[in-house]
Amino acid sequence: MRIDAHQHFWKIERNDYGWITPEIPVLYRDFLPDDLRPELREQKIDATVLVQAAPTLEETEYILELAAHEPFVAGVVGWLDPEHPDFREQYNKLREHPKFVGLRVMIQEMEDSAKLLSPPFLQALSLFAEEDLPVDLLVLPHQLPHLEEMLDRVPGLRGVVDHLAKPPIASGEIEPWRSRMAEIARHPGICCKLSGMVTEAAADWKAEDFRTYIETVLELFGPERIMFGSDWPVCLTAATYADTVELLLGALRERLSAEEIDAAFGTNAARFYKLNFLSDGGAS
Repeated sequence: MRIDAHQHFWKIERNDYGWITPEIPVLYRDFLPDDLRPELREQKIDATVLVQAAPTLEETEYILELAAHEPFVAGVVGWLDPEHPDFREQYNKLREHPKFVGLRVMIQEMEDSAKLLSPPFLQALSLFAEEDLPVDLLVLPHQLPHLEEMLDRVPGLRGVVDHLAKPPIASGEIEPWRSRMAEIARHPGICCKLSGMVTEAAADWKAEDFRTYIETVLELFGPERIMFGSDWPVCLTAATYADTVELLLGALRERLSAEEIDAAFGTNAARFYKLNFLSDGGAS
């Protein structure tokens, strides 16, 4: 089974998405299952992981409702605020949904990423570790030291770094991103999504622009701890859906076996998120 481990849906009129403005016309419209289905069929993607795109409980409930009626969505990664007084109650309610598979921590949006080490966050993350809940980690390169400290404090956490932690692909810089990612990769429960690369590259990007970054992730995490994600529709600001698939496939074919490529494009995500596929599921 081929899985896109990172995609989004949104409906602009919901007003959850403050970052999507008319100044980004490619994204400033609704993106729903009918928009993605033809892309999945063309690229032979069988299932997806739908990831939250707004830091609200309401948006998480909205995408869970979408997923409940869409067979190709195998799981939903939502969002909760660990500092909310009703956090535990909200969490327990989400856990009841059959397609709820994880939560995303929006470190990127923190004014000071040391907040990740505050008692509410450490308590919540320790709960996720205890209950073996997968956690997506949206983080920027300069925030990786705080993420590393958090992982030392919550050693049992199973997490995945989204978008390679957004390295500066446009400039071609490798350090200190590489050294900081090496520290993250020391933690065996942490994976990395090979996603979101095209939006970190120059507008006239070429496949070779990503080579060193992909090779670095493969070296640090190994083929068993990586997964493909399109980051659709955000990717459309820089590439087509097909581009995101072919870009990664082309790079991995030079370095991995067919079995390892299958893992990167499906098996790893299925294992990480503990996905349950419906008998009538798939994008076809």
